[in-house]
Amino acid sequence: MKFNVFIILSIISAFIACSSSSSDEEEMVKDPENPEQVEENDEDQADEIEPFQLSDLDPDLPSFVSVVDETPEGMEWVKVEAMSDEFDTWNEDKWFNSFWNYGNTPVSMRSENSSVVDGKLNIQATLDENSSQWFQTARVHSKTKISYPMYTECSMKTSSISAFNTFWLNNGDINDRDEIDIVESNANPTPECSDQSTKPSNYPWTPWDFPTQMNSQYFIAKSGVTERHEDNFDTRMLSDANPNKGKTWDETYHIVGAWWKDARTVQFYLNGEPAGVVTTNQDFTRELELIFDLWTSEECYLGGLPQKEELNDNSKNTMRVDWVRTWKLESKY
Repeated sequence: MKFNVFIILSIISAFIACSSSSSDEEEMVKDPENPEQVEENDEDQADEIEPFQLSDLDPDLPSFVSVVDETPEGMEWVKVEAMSDEFDTWNEDKWFNSFWNYGNTPVSMRSENSSVVDGKLNIQATLDENSSQWFQTARVHSKTKISYPMYTECSMKTSSISAFNTFWLNNGDINDRDEIDIVESNANPTPECSDQSTKPSNYPWTPWDFPTQMNSQYFIAKSGVTERHEDNFDTRMLSDANPNKGKTWDETYHIVGAWWKDARTVQFYLNGEPAGVVTTNQDFTRELELIFDLWTSEECYLGGLPQKEELNDNSKNTMRVDWVRTWKLESKY
């Protein structure tokens, strides 16, 4: 499918736009002084979780089935092989690169910056000193599209530069699209952006929390009018039973997923546990592609630009995806 090269204008503006309305019952109310706060409905569930290791989760089913099984009675998860990959090799039947660039940023998308190495999809940021688009990177899409009811998740470890490492679903253009951002993570925002003492008391973003913050959201754009809402879960909100509680996005591999339940509901998951939900005011109407990419911007609400020399450090400049797995939810009968 063809994306509008100026889609980033909508993405960036949506970050600073007012969130769309949601009922008080559906929204998580977070206390910035208490990052471990969870929704009341999740408290009993968190108490029920027994200690586990991510390596023990059943790879043939969504990770949450091994932790807190919320599969509806009479339904089963059926693997979608065309949108699943262990990344033993680059599979051109499943994936392709796109090359539209985010506007007003130094980002340049190139196929050379995506590869499969040692059983992982790598998206690497490299430096082009001779260009205004000096942040060379890549974007990878699935060739297959999907709609609800479905679940998708990946195991990913982010770069350690100030950049957004993303796993999302999209179809459309700047004015007409459906989009579900499962995770947009910046594990190392710049010191200037991370300095909470320099921000006004009503500053609407929390870049100082980005190293552990999940940043999940949705967009529905119709005829140029955009609806958007977010749910900013955090690894510090995970249960004590979770081995990744409190770990940063570049510290280890995290399993991030989304259960697209129906035309208006998306439940997010982190390392096998519920990680917030968004409910839309209008219907999702499109089948969506899976997308991975790595990009940056000077805006502090996105974390700020990395130092150019960091792009020459291969220990910092690469987002890695160990695997991605997708299922449809179907009736057993």
